[in-house]
Amino acid sequence: MLSSLRLPLIPLLLLASAVAATADEAKILFFTKSAGFEHPAIKPGKDGGPGTAEIALTAIGKNDHFTLTTTKDGGVFTAEKLKEFDAFIFYTTGDLTTPGTDKTPPMSAAGKQAFLDAIKAGKGFVGLHCAADTFHTNNEAHSLKLHAELDPYLDMLGAEFIMHGDQQAAKIIVTDPTFPGLEESKDGFEMKEEWYPFKQFEKTLHVLLVIDTSTMHGQPYQRGPYPISWIHPYGKGRVFYTAMGHRDDVLQSPIFTKLVTSGINYALGRITPDETPNIEKVAPKYADLPPAPTKK
Repeated sequence: MLSSLRLPLIPLLLLASAVAATADEAKILFFTKSAGFEHPAIKPGKDGGPGTAEIALTAIGKNDHFTLTTTKDGGVFTAEKLKEFDAFIFYTTGDLTTPGTDKTPPMSAAGKQAFLDAIKAGKGFVGLHCAADTFHTNNEAHSLKLHAELDPYLDMLGAEFIMHGDQQAAKIIVTDPTFPGLEESKDGFEMKEEWYPFKQFEKTLHVLLVIDTSTMHGQPYQRGPYPISWIHPYGKGRVFYTAMGHRDDVLQSPIFTKLVTSGINYALGRITPDETPNIEKVAPKYADLPPAPTKK
């Protein structure tokens, strides 16, 4: 399966060569604990091997000078252990300070704070897909309720997942074609995915991709176009998020691979793209919320 993922990565070698040729080998922690719903992409593969998300990221790492340490064990989140890593990638759900669905060891409250402090002090963070379905404010998952203050994790991430509808193809608008990896997609693209809607976006976000909701079906998408991928500084750290990554074909696609590679390089401080807040310009209806679900 790994060899099949390498084919779409070949063009990426040219994209990242200027960075990778001089980059030091970085160490990245890939955290996949599921205190909520456990996604297929992080479940063990054949014969107990790595899941499809880990396979995709490992392949990127081989071409982009970073090593991946994958774990579901929240015990790694201590101030001392976190010093070993340059950045963190989350593919997680729920309250990670509880055993939750997968019953793996949770992080402690102190560990959560140490993690956020590490990002603020200069470490990098990459959130994939359900990283936004993690640490819901007041544990109110899938709620349309707005809060005066978000959970600190979501404040770091940049927005909070609400709920999703059916998987469907949607048109994606590229709002910053100068971001490395998006140049070839500057006119936008169409992709079938499990699309996440969000609420309470941070106004400091530099948005990379916006989803065109005009042709989508389902209650969660009855709203104006909204961001699905962004970057922003967090203290001295750098945060990248993309809502993509549920489907195996998306994880293997050149668009995802190029975008996430550059997102990782941004988080590691290897590239310095434009970070100017642009959410109000590129997605003026970003604060819209979908109607409440109809009770049956």
